[in-house]
Amino acid sequence: MPSRPRLSPLSAALASTFAALLALPAQAQTLNELYDAARGYDATYQGARAQYDASVARAAQAKAGILPAVGLTAGVTRSDIEIDTLTGTGRGTTTPRDFNTQNVGINATQPLYRPANWATYEQGKRQADIAQAVLTIAEQDLIVRVSQAYFDVLASTDSLALVRAQKVAVAEQLASAKRNFEVGTSTITDSREAQARYDLVIAQEIAAENDLQVKKVVLDQLVGRPGSVPVPLTVPVVLPTALPADINAWVAQADTAHPAIQQARLGVDVAGLEVEKAKAGHKPTLDANLGYNVTRNPTGTTTSTVGTRANAATVGVTFNLPLFAGFATENRIKETLALEDQSRSVLDGTRRSVAQATRAAYLGLVSGAGQVKALEAAEASSQSALDANRLGYQVGVRINIDVLNSQSQLFQTKRDLAQARYNVLLGNLKLRQANGTLTTDDMNAINATLASNGSVPAVPPAIAPDRSPQQQQQPVVPVTPPSIPVIPPVPVQPFNPPAPTMPTAPVPPVILNPPVR
Repeated sequence: MPSRPRLSPLSAALASTFAALLALPAQAQTLNELYDAARGYDATYQGARAQYDASVARAAQAKAGILPAVGLTAGVTRSDIEIDTLTGTGRGTTTPRDFNTQNVGINATQPLYRPANWATYEQGKRQADIAQAVLTIAEQDLIVRVSQAYFDVLASTDSLALVRAQKVAVAEQLASAKRNFEVGTSTITDSREAQARYDLVIAQEIAAENDLQVKKVVLDQLVGRPGSVPVPLTVPVVLPTALPADINAWVAQADTAHPAIQQARLGVDVAGLEVEKAKAGHKPTLDANLGYNVTRNPTGTTTSTVGTRANAATVGVTFNLPLFAGFATENRIKETLALEDQSRSVLDGTRRSVAQATRAAYLGLVSGAGQVKALEAAEASSQSALDANRLGYQVGVRINIDVLNSQSQLFQTKRDLAQARYNVLLGNLKLRQANGTLTTDDMNAINATLASNGSVPAVPPAIAPDRSPQQQQQPVVPVTPPSIPVIPPVPVQPFNPPAPTMPTAPVPPVILNPPVR
């Protein structure tokens, strides 16, 4: 059988490059691109936008109470009348009379003094500000939800890549243990331990693949773009720091800038204006009236057979003073005062909740940054421990389970470190959301840390752990994973020990009675 021609290093590198290009998606999306897609697709945000438009339109309606009202009227009337003569000449006779009446007019009313209408107008302006605050909260929530889904996909992708790298390392360790067993330098225990760890990593790989698919579905549903592929982070990863480094400064900023607190403050103002509207029930109203009306009777009227036309221009004022309304006004004032107290309580509760959330987010960000530094040190220590255990296994002072445990610890540390970095990036956004200052500029700063063309992703492709630094610089030739032979079970003899024999109790000693003196 002719031998298969071997590829040169350059051909192997080109082949692996083309395979990598075919495996990569056509175009990955940055955080900003997916956020823009979510703004036009997410149902929650679209509902918030529609609610904002409705609230602004409703607030504009309140201005109508202080503007003039102008109306145009027109009408045509036909009257059929029978006039009976009761006395005088023609007594007892009936005279029919038919005539038409035509009228047209324009009238305007301008409120001069209506305190309730002015209070409603002021409420409308504050309602528009409340709508803007609610929309700001929805925009901040969308930024966090998109970023959360974005980093969830990246974390799941990193976890799957690391699990697969661990599978390659365990497979090589299993093959090594099998070879050592065949040559008689190790026991079957090493092979079985490696086989058990390999099976466990396979289960972890299945779970990681499922988790990645679920996270991708969540991101696709949020942005309305199937097959979304987030751009990974570049290395070295630049993590944001909480500036100013004073938790009280963040809380103080939240008290003045958080849209939820602004909404609660505006709610107190609206409730106070509602009290003014209730008190206006005891106050008079004054309106100015202006009109011009034309009335035409072409065939006369009931008293005349001559056609007439009347042009009437009117101007005046209307004064109204409520005297008694069945105690409705007094009870309405009591109701609005109680609602004003309620709105103040809501404001106090909102301030406390925002302060608590800001403190928790700040402490979480500081703790996350400390965890990243600790995990980076733990990663270096775990790598050193793995190298030492692998060397000790080769010289015979370490056993296979020590190498497997070191591998598991190293890859678990890598997964925890990747997740901690994503948590810090997301925690920075959540901190600014908690104190109400989150904007798209904060998201742009994180978007700038993503890998660009030619940069290195935060989690590079897996490299076989046995490679030296010089070998890592050479082109990686795709190698078929080694086949793992099935190890036959070791026959175990049944354990049937004989039944234990119970010792017999000794004969009790004979106690002699002492002599009687």
